[in-house]
Amino acid sequence: MRRFLHQNSLSLFFGAIFLAALVGQSFAGWAAFNDTQVSEGLATIGYGEYVTSSSFAADVAENWQSEYLQFLLYIWATVWFVQRGSPESKEITQAGPESDRDQEVGRFAHARSPRWAGVGGARQGVFSHSLLIVMGAIFLLSWLAQSVAGVVAFDEEQLASLEAPLTWGQYLLASDFWNRTLQNWQSEFLAVGSMAVLSVYLRERGSPESKPVGARHDDTGAEG
Repeated sequence: MRRFLHQNSLSLFFGAIFLAALVGQSFAGWAAFNDTQVSEGLATIGYGEYVTSSSFAADVAENWQSEYLQFLLYIWATVWFVQRGSPESKEITQAGPESDRDQEVGRFAHARSPRWAGVGGARQGVFSHSLLIVMGAIFLLSWLAQSVAGVVAFDEEQLASLEAPLTWGQYLLASDFWNRTLQNWQSEFLAVGSMAVLSVYLRERGSPESKPVGARHDDTGAEG
């Protein structure tokens, strides 16, 4: 068990703090929701009712979709674009999908390579882009969940204000949907761009997201 915990400590750590943050968000969101209900002269709801509500689902989904969009774009962008001096970038001369030899696919696969790396055709093509495919699928599903939960939550507010509700299609064009979406996207893009640039000049000893402390600023693709 100790060996398992050590070898999987990174995923376990983030899994634990994810759950803690999600639970914290649910209680804070429940309190905020009921504060709004009271101020508007409406009945409060229980915790169980809140965590199964469209309001909570929309808040969660809009953050998930922006995070997966961030990684989706970063995975794709780092294939083709480079940043001199950044450990988040490939070497300047390696932009693009690289050769079969470099990627250890086809006849260059070795005995311990994943099975689909050594075969040709569609299976190798799918496996070669499997990370991008899965990240893209999760992004689209969470964005769909955001839009469905969001229109339900929005229409509940509309009806409470004696205003006309929107259809799902109308909500996709509404300012509420795009305000929720773009306020998350811009922060994710800023964070990723900052990481790529700041890691050129700044260090964190022992982190694979940083260059070695003594590495030159223009060393590209080096990890600490």
